[in-house]
Amino acid sequence: MSSPRIEKPDLPERMTWEELGRLPEELARQIELRDGRVVWVRRGPREHQKFTRRLVNEIERCAREYVSTHPEHRWEVETETNVFLGPSGKSDFLTPDFLVHRCIPSYHDVRAVDTVLVGEVLSPSDTRSDIEAEKSRYAAAGIPWYWEVTLQPVVSAIATIRAYGLETGVATLPEGVRPLHRSDYRLVGEWTHADEAGISFGYPFPIDIPWGALAF
Repeated sequence: MSSPRIEKPDLPERMTWEELGRLPEELARQIELRDGRVVWVRRGPREHQKFTRRLVNEIERCAREYVSTHPEHRWEVETETNVFLGPSGKSDFLTPDFLVHRCIPSYHDVRAVDTVLVGEVLSPSDTRSDIEAEKSRYAAAGIPWYWEVTLQPVVSAIATIRAYGLETGVATLPEGVRPLHRSDYRLVGEWTHADEAGISFGYPFPIDIPWGALAF
């Protein structure tokens, strides 16, 4: 997430995947579709790209280590890859900064049903309402784990990494009150540089990352 790098042209409010594909690539990569509606996404400063890349490298290392002793499991770790939220069609998708999905055939679309973890590296321009709206879409699609990475505002460094787990149960509410979303994420892990051992989390496979691997 961050602000578009080129000025928004006059586009229709709704587009198909095929229409999106006919746009110039530098423009199309700034758009997501929400049930066919055009949603402009933000691309971050160079720090955003830097720490996304380092996180992906470390998560991929952990995945490979796990698979080496558990060959029955196969994971793929990607960066900025479209995740199509429905079981078919391409009118509803998000592009997380990083993700983990089950191994699928080459050149097949990544679907939410195959995705086990998505993550966003937040930029100063991201608003809380935009972040929560995006998070609720991941939750509604049933993706089990969501990571949120906050950067230091001045120093080139990660400030906080938070891990969220999907909760699908509905709490008991007063009669006549209904939740807006039947699935939601709960904070299950949080790390800052005060945690000298680094990031340690057990799902979807053991992820252990020392802070030094994420530093410049």
